[in-house]
Amino acid sequence: MDGAPVIDDGFTAERLFNQGYSYTYDDVIFLPHYIDFPADSVQLGTKLSRNIHLSIPCVASPMDTVTESSMAVAMASLGGIGIVHSNSSPSDQAAHIRFTKSRRIPFVSDPIFKSPSDSIGSVDEFAASPCVLVTESGRANSKLLGYVSKSDWVHLSDKESRISNYMVNSPVSVPASYDFERVAGYLAAEKRDFVATVNDGEVVDVVTAADVERIRGLPRLGVPSVGADGEFMVGAAIGTREQDKERLEHVVKAGANVVVLDSSQGNSSYQIDMIKYVKRTYPELDVIGGNVVTAYQAHNLIQAGVDGLRVGMGSGSICTTQEVCAVGRGQATAVYKVSSIAEQSGVPVIADGGISNSGHIVKALVLGASTVMMGSFLAGSNEAPGAYEYQDGRRIKKYRGMGSLEAMTKGSDARYLGDTAKLKIAQGVVGAVADKGSVFKFIPYSMQAVKQGLQDLGASSLQSAHDLLRSRVLRLEVRTGAAQVEGGVHGLVSYEKKSF
Repeated sequence: MDGAPVIDDGFTAERLFNQGYSYTYDDVIFLPHYIDFPADSVQLGTKLSRNIHLSIPCVASPMDTVTESSMAVAMASLGGIGIVHSNSSPSDQAAHIRFTKSRRIPFVSDPIFKSPSDSIGSVDEFAASPCVLVTESGRANSKLLGYVSKSDWVHLSDKESRISNYMVNSPVSVPASYDFERVAGYLAAEKRDFVATVNDGEVVDVVTAADVERIRGLPRLGVPSVGADGEFMVGAAIGTREQDKERLEHVVKAGANVVVLDSSQGNSSYQIDMIKYVKRTYPELDVIGGNVVTAYQAHNLIQAGVDGLRVGMGSGSICTTQEVCAVGRGQATAVYKVSSIAEQSGVPVIADGGISNSGHIVKALVLGASTVMMGSFLAGSNEAPGAYEYQDGRRIKKYRGMGSLEAMTKGSDARYLGDTAKLKIAQGVVGAVADKGSVFKFIPYSMQAVKQGLQDLGASSLQSAHDLLRSRVLRLEVRTGAAQVEGGVHGLVSYEKKSF
């Protein structure tokens, strides 16, 4: 603001974070700055790594209760990215990556297949699909011959007849490379209720007119994350052991756009060797290292050649590393410290963990992160792996830390360098989170809240926010316990909290 007097108020980030305290997001608060632009003009475009750009700063964590193909498709559709977990065989992980990259519509359907010689015994065989697709073998990876619509089948007089006697011999399909708008345009132009998307003769999805209406009713999706190959971008987590070189080959062949070295403590000889191996073997592939929480750790990985850094140790809601191992750092301090050194080398930072609300996202981004990685924030959504259950009348999904004993039995113990140990020490728990609905609803609203937060700080972009923080324009303060209580809902007999 031109002509404004110089008034010293609050603390600069440099001064606040050099006092020897480990601060979490809730411990600190930004002081508002000057607004001279509307919230909708705030740009959230950012970098995940040196060479990968996203239109929103959202990354789905590589956890087996968070990110498989359905979440990866959703995040790419929204403009973020999903990192497929490695707590499975290399072939299974690669299958999730191929599955994601074969899609260009913002959801994953579950087509029903039959062969011409099969019959349909009851309407239940259609499940939620409006049709049964008929292929030569009765499987997806077979030539599409035609279809049977549910509405036609229910009016058949001879329902025990072979499908070949009444199927529609017209494989209604479009290329899987069609994006959502092209598929929607086809359905409208042809006045059809559904169409199959096909890739190299294999059915990928079924899109219905009802799906189109549902998607149209959601908040605007934004610019999807699409790579140079025209396909959705997706990442893959790998470990740092010798056998992970084979996993790396699998995920690269499947089309992974970036790999994340998944370790709770990334400053190790194992990770540095793996970074160098990845960059030597696949020089065009971006590799993200971590996790780190100190400038010293970050410096070592930057020197090894990482294209991005993942920051966080013990800050996740299901993580007990700080409690069990007495190491880690408050997430606000960690993000600021690592970002300060990473910025000097042009290495983007991912703030991983501790995200419970949109305010935490704002704090992570302004303190220097380019993206936020979310676990519990996305767990419990329709797109997260697992089935819904009911607990005390609430609809829930399981959510577990990769350091939990349950996850370790599947192979995640290597992430904690405990795969060769005789005694397994848990650094996480198994829990549950409430049903959140679809990420297609709550992520756009969360991003709008982030825009409004940046507007209050006078930052029209993430880069602008970083510049304002480093130039000491933005100021912070530490919140007392009473201030944190006052900053939330308080003093009411009862209330209903809805974010949107």
